[in-house]
Amino acid sequence: MKKILVLGCTGSIGSQTLDIIRAMPDDFCVAGLSAGHDAEKLSLLCKEFNCPGTVFVNDGIEGIRRLVQECGADIAVNGIAGAAGLEPSVLVLESGMNLALANKETVVMAWPLVQQLAARQHAQIIPVDSEHSAVFSLLKQIGSDAAAELIITASGGPFRTYSDEQLQHVTLEQALQHPTWNMGKKITIDSATLANKGLEVIEACRLFGFPADRVKVLVHPQSLVHSLVRTKDGMLYAQISNPDMRRPIFGALAYPAVRENYLEPFDLAGHEMTFSAPRMQSFPLLPLAYECARKGNSYTIAFNAANEIAVNAFLSEACSFPQIAGIVQSVLQHDWSMAADSLPAVFDADKKARNEAQAALVSITGGQHCLH
Repeated sequence: MKKILVLGCTGSIGSQTLDIIRAMPDDFCVAGLSAGHDAEKLSLLCKEFNCPGTVFVNDGIEGIRRLVQECGADIAVNGIAGAAGLEPSVLVLESGMNLALANKETVVMAWPLVQQLAARQHAQIIPVDSEHSAVFSLLKQIGSDAAAELIITASGGPFRTYSDEQLQHVTLEQALQHPTWNMGKKITIDSATLANKGLEVIEACRLFGFPADRVKVLVHPQSLVHSLVRTKDGMLYAQISNPDMRRPIFGALAYPAVRENYLEPFDLAGHEMTFSAPRMQSFPLLPLAYECARKGNSYTIAFNAANEIAVNAFLSEACSFPQIAGIVQSVLQHDWSMAADSLPAVFDADKKARNEAQAALVSITGGQHCLH
């Protein structure tokens, strides 16, 4: 039986991880839980899973450190959203524990450091994002040396058919209505702007060692094909399933085994699948992410930080939907060529980018709003 540490247990990824543990009690058990919010729900979960006394709410990074050290887990699922999830990933890997990673910022902000740490501690990083989980599985079967190109799919979000004029006037309520996935607010907005797909391009380049020009994006509204790999002989191989995050989570928990589970197998009969190229000019955050993936260094940190500030502003109705990209673009006009070769350097670049984003927010919105 595998013992699971769930970081961010009240969020979307954490909750679905616990669904799997409930459904497969002979295979998995809870070794520890953490949450930054919702103490009442955390307390109920602790009682339900008879969790050891290593549960912390709003106890900062030291609480996470103690939890990692004391829980005795075999694998940690990091479902903490945003830059706050980076340091917990580092703590998990420092302990030598395997990491099922749903936190994009760990890869986007600090991949060279994290990769070196995992190698030094002989710990495995298993991606949980549906797209990267699919690529991870496909490359295991095909072999990285045989792969010529990675293709990650995008639902296109709620505005994929909107004209450029319509995109100027979308509301927060509209942006929060994702057509396929049920996710947190921040990632839902990122899906609407295609910033999420941009972050996933950066992730794919780093996780699998592919240059940006060999990582493509394909709009696929049905979200049934999660990623594809094109081999050197021109053939395409795809991973196909229902859009259910429990599948990639289960794959990470079971790794390296491929095992039967309680999830209903997908039946292709009766389903139609359509594909199209992304509209780069209409959704500028995607090409900006490609640019950052090519430049590397602290550009990816700046992209992520500026986007977080801009999305928070939009969620607070302090800026418009198009202004999200405008804020990020403004920040990226600065020089981010410095290498962030330590965690303090990563957080320093992150802080500088956030400050620049705040200044851009004030400039773009006429100085009416400033968020922290």
